[in-house]
Amino acid sequence: MNETPDFQAATQAQQQTWSKGDFSMVANVVYRNAEDLAEAIGIFPGNRVLDVATGSGNGALAAARRAWGNVTGVDFVPELLARGRERAAAERLEIEFVEGDAQDIPFGDAEFDVTMSIYGVMFAPDQEKAASELLRVTKPGGRIGVASWCPDGGLEKLFLTVMKHTGGPPPGVMPPVLWGTEDHVRSLFGDGVSDLRSERLKSRQAFFSADHYIDFFRSYFGPIKSAYEKVGAEGEEELTEDLRTMLAEVNTAGDRALVIEPEYLQVVAIRA
Repeated sequence: MNETPDFQAATQAQQQTWSKGDFSMVANVVYRNAEDLAEAIGIFPGNRVLDVATGSGNGALAAARRAWGNVTGVDFVPELLARGRERAAAERLEIEFVEGDAQDIPFGDAEFDVTMSIYGVMFAPDQEKAASELLRVTKPGGRIGVASWCPDGGLEKLFLTVMKHTGGPPPGVMPPVLWGTEDHVRSLFGDGVSDLRSERLKSRQAFFSADHYIDFFRSYFGPIKSAYEKVGAEGEEELTEDLRTMLAEVNTAGDRALVIEPEYLQVVAIRA
């Protein structure tokens, strides 16, 4: 018999995981993907834009450069919102950062011309509720843009390696990478959108070596930091070796460096 998912517990666990380390450092590696999504959505000056699961604000900053303000970023990790405010202040961009959950966005119906999420909403445990929230806050005729890692794009090997040592998602919770398939996104949005187009793109990420990558993500990326904490000293070496093996399989730079190019799905939809 299938177990009923405990989305509340899963969300609390996610919040704790993403609060570890400092994801703003990792966000610097993939900031270009937010710029590309902002271009694909077609943000105009004066559009009111919401970046859901904004983290340290990659999407919000990209949007604010095009909307000339009128941008809000929402996330459930206060420390990352603080980083976003620092970045917005440094670039003199008008962005409001608000604490909130992608599954319960703290705004009214049809408030935004554009709603976007870059490697954010995909991690919400209740995918159907998260998708319905994106639809709810977007005006009819407005645009929704989502970027999500593909289940066969290369980065899934990282997630599988971590899960080997820490266990999979809670019972009944769908894998986040399902957001990286067009059919699944279409099923989530359903009749809530009048048009949807997608494109698979690559996210180039360059490091000195596999050990450089591992040290960096162990320091700043919540899921890997949590994995090392869970396995403890006795499991550290095995986890590190598994990560090295995985990175060797996806490295495109040979002996020169470590360069990975995981694929992600960029979706742009029109709110019905």
